[in-house]
Amino acid sequence: MMAALIAAALVVGYVLGRLRPWDRLDTWLWRRLAFGGRWTRTRRGHLTVLVVHALVRPAATVYLWRHRNDPAPARSAAVHVADITTEETDRDQ
Repeated sequence: MMAALIAAALVVGYVLGRLRPWDRLDTWLWRRLAFGGRWTRTRRGHLTVLVVHALVRPAATVYLWRHRNDPAPARSAAVHVADITTEETDRDQ
């Protein structure tokens, strides 16, 4: 009896590991939050997506909630582009 339960638990664990339901749900949820769509057009739909996010990724939800009002990160320096117009005019003369 106990061997059958252990074997069933291993089979269920293997199937869940192959199907990766949490990863698939997380990907679906990220697409809903990132790209909008009809799920997030209403308050109820948006709240549903946020609740599912809190259930699937609680640590990420807490991190996002704590850092929601942080200032934007500092921007890096602008890319320097060399001016080649003087070289072209020197060759033409």
